[in-house]
Amino acid sequence: MEYFICVLGMVMIVEGLPYFAMPGRMKVWIQKVVELPDSTIRVTGFLLMMAGLVLVYFARQ
Repeated sequence: MEYFICVLGMVMIVEGLPYFAMPGRMKVWIQKVVELPDSTIRVTGFLLMMAGLVLVYFARQ
């Protein structure tokens, strides 16, 4: 459980970094994401999850 919390904290740091470093540009990017069709966002999310799964798999080997 301690490892999971550590990983979750690292993810939060990486996710928050763009909002801290360039908030103006993030607003523009978020607006572009809002305009994308749901299917594009869903496929992108799926591909990111699969890439993460592959990374975890190889890291654990």
